[in-house]
Amino acid sequence: MPRFRLTIEFDGRPFMGWQRQSHGPSVQQAIERAATRITGETAPVHAAGRTDAGVHALGMVAHVELARDITPFKLMEALNWHLRPDPIAVIACETVADDWHARFSCIGRAYLYRIVNRRAPLTLEAGRAWRIAAPLDADAMHDAAQALVGLHDFTTFRSVACQSASPVKTLDRLAVRRDGDAVLVEAAARSFLHHQVRSMVGCLALVGQGRWSRADLLEALEARDRQALGLNAPPDGLYFVTARYD
Repeated sequence: MPRFRLTIEFDGRPFMGWQRQSHGPSVQQAIERAATRITGETAPVHAAGRTDAGVHALGMVAHVELARDITPFKLMEALNWHLRPDPIAVIACETVADDWHARFSCIGRAYLYRIVNRRAPLTLEAGRAWRIAAPLDADAMHDAAQALVGLHDFTTFRSVACQSASPVKTLDRLAVRRDGDAVLVEAAARSFLHHQVRSMVGCLALVGQGRWSRADLLEALEARDRQALGLNAPPDGLYFVTARYD
């Protein structure tokens, strides 16, 4: 059966996350349902990552195998037709080798977190960014973020529900920059723990407000204790940006 690689964009607000759930709608469920409507077969969809409820994607990568003879372009068009009105779009589709796997072949993942730093409430970006009214020092946030780059035990920044075998991860990049009212946090690693990005962003926001220092952030990291976490950022501003492959 041909295997198709899908690049997917979605607004995470209506969903319980990527993974199929028994207690609410998921992105995976919506795409699998669309595939079934096209082919009449049950076809599981595997993704590079599992996003939480309310988390968005600009370029989630997934794959699906279908017995039906269909071109990638026609599959993309058909999926997008059947996904309506869900806020999910397949923005690219191509055939890949039978042994290529969206999750297990992935060698890197990147996330973006959007903070809107203003006193006025959000209108167009409500639910798609975290509004912080207090002024943020993006340079201080970036400087402190470098304490987290590299190989560390990220227990403090790991959800108690995380199913990863080890809290030890290598964070390749954590950068903070300001773009007008927006403060953008970019994170890249081979893989992440559950809530890791949101937890790091929450603590960096404390640094930006002057409530924490770089030393406080380092102390929280070295504590290896979830109770040492200063703040867990909401899912609203988090976007899965891309997955990297050989």
